[in-house]
Amino acid sequence: MMTDIEIAQKAEMKHIREVAAKLGISEDDLDLYGKYKAKLSDELIKKVEGNENGKLILVTAINPTPAGEGKTTITVGLGEAMGQLGKKAVIALREPSLGPCFGIKGGAAGGGYAQVVPMEDLNLHFTGDFHAITSANNLLAAMMDNHIQQGNALRIDVNRIVFKRCMDMNDRVLRHTVVGLGKRVDGVPREDGFVITVASEIMAILCLASDMKDLQERLGRIIVAYNMDNEPVTAADLKAVGAMAALLKDAIKPNLIQTLEHTPAIVHGGPFANIAHGCNSVMATKTALKLADYVITEAGFGADLGAEKFFDIKCRMNNLKPDAVVLVATVRALKYNGGVAKADLGEENLDALKAGIVNLEKHIENLQKYGVPVVVTLNRFVTDSQAELDFVKKFCEDRDCDFALANVWEQGGKGGIDLANAVLNTLENKKSNFKVLYDDSLSIKDKINCIATEIYGADGVTYSAEASKAIAKIEEMGFGNFPVCMAKNQYSLSDDPKKLGRPTGFDINIREVYVSAGAGFVVAITGTIMTMPGLPKSPAAERIYVDDDGKIVGLF
Repeated sequence: MMTDIEIAQKAEMKHIREVAAKLGISEDDLDLYGKYKAKLSDELIKKVEGNENGKLILVTAINPTPAGEGKTTITVGLGEAMGQLGKKAVIALREPSLGPCFGIKGGAAGGGYAQVVPMEDLNLHFTGDFHAITSANNLLAAMMDNHIQQGNALRIDVNRIVFKRCMDMNDRVLRHTVVGLGKRVDGVPREDGFVITVASEIMAILCLASDMKDLQERLGRIIVAYNMDNEPVTAADLKAVGAMAALLKDAIKPNLIQTLEHTPAIVHGGPFANIAHGCNSVMATKTALKLADYVITEAGFGADLGAEKFFDIKCRMNNLKPDAVVLVATVRALKYNGGVAKADLGEENLDALKAGIVNLEKHIENLQKYGVPVVVTLNRFVTDSQAELDFVKKFCEDRDCDFALANVWEQGGKGGIDLANAVLNTLENKKSNFKVLYDDSLSIKDKINCIATEIYGADGVTYSAEASKAIAKIEEMGFGNFPVCMAKNQYSLSDDPKKLGRPTGFDINIREVYVSAGAGFVVAITGTIMTMPGLPKSPAAERIYVDDDGKIVGLF
């Protein structure tokens, strides 16, 4: 059996202009990056603004497990299946981070015969968007430290600097650093730290900005520090916005590539969902809606993180109204939630399935709170028994969800026909009455409590003294109307990754809160979540190399 990267490397890709033509895009409206990648031009984005919107379909999942769920694979396969049914469809994805590629997760281009290509390019440098974001972020950090070195006219309190440098790699030793050591000309010594690029505020800003003007306004609102009077100091105060925007001029344009079956794929932006808002860019999604009849997008990790933030942050800010949600699960993952060891997941176990399916049940309930019809799909494995499949099907249909099996990893679009038909049936027969979970007017603590109790199933919320103090300051500065971006582990509905299934009797613990004034949300960090991940004991990077023919091996 071929690996994902071997399948991708054997693919016969079409020139990107042929893929673009499926969406009515001419070569003049593409900024080409070789034969198989392109950015959509500013002129095209303006040209299609008056087009009618297509249908917006979100793909999300249960909480991830070591058994694997295949959310991106399902997203790609559903887009390919729509193409096989003669539908004008496009998929809209995030760009992968180098951190997981070289860490534990591997690539993020789908899998098997439901992949986007060129796979190696996408997972590595792609069109340079992440490098541009990293450079813009670190330019702002450098200008801030230089301002302090050159006399500190803004009276920045070096003990109250909140903006960190970033890099797109898992590197735990950079979480807490000291900078400015050495001679006087080497800067002012202070404590500092790094976040991973996909958790940076500039990544969030790029993904939430509607155009270059909006991008620059948001960049200007970034709070980098507080002065001696406890007032915020911004990127605009440091006169850094113009240069940052220059670095992001091309990065703001959405990227176009293709699936193995040549379905158009717009891939742009990449905020993590466990420590950021987990969605591709607004510009990519809105442009896709103007170009196709069906737009299939995804949000990171489980529905308690990615989908909640897609609805309550991305859709809220941009008046997006999703028409349907596809919720991905596997029999194996449900049995894992029911207490079965990973090595035993291939054996039929209805008792464990019944115990673990409560995780799926909670995600169904959560999604239905937003008024959007839900289609549940099982990413099928050969070890799934018919009795297990029948049990899950009835369970979902009893909860007013359409249901379909998917076998897109092995069969590509053909293996997603049943799912595509289920989605089309839902779009035709069930109306979406989308609504956000909470009102802007609620206090920050009330918003956090709403997410914790309604989505996670917590009894309540506890706060560190520092978090409560930060919330009071944020509301005093006038940011209390912002939505909340919860930073939480992805493996559990709770803030304890070991509590599987549908945990009860727990509180959510908030240890840190800060405002991303440019992005437009308040970040609440729970438990032990880190904004700079570390590499595992045996990182994926150890198994990646370039062979004698110049091919990358082991990437995914």
